[in-house]
Amino acid sequence: MGSWIWWTILGMAVVTYIPRAIPLTFLEGRELPPSLQNILRNIPFAVLGALIFPAIFFIQDNIWFGVIGAAAAFGIALLGANVMVVVLGSIAVLAVYSLFI
Repeated sequence: MGSWIWWTILGMAVVTYIPRAIPLTFLEGRELPPSLQNILRNIPFAVLGALIFPAIFFIQDNIWFGVIGAAAAFGIALLGANVMVVVLGSIAVLAVYSLFI
């Protein structure tokens, strides 16, 4: 392997470490305001939605495949099912849909 690979790995390690070390260092022993805690608590859900939403439309050539799968997952989740039931339910709905197209 060339030295550029090691420099790339080292660079990725530093870039990953810095955003974790800075808050740990400067916020040690401090309590964040509850409003900021609520905002930070919702960031993973916002990022997950931003990653999944575009993929719904580009999962196959048929755009309805993604739309129907997302609608089924959303509906099952609204009923209060756990994540595994939501995933398996949307897979089942798409399996039935693929039989008819």
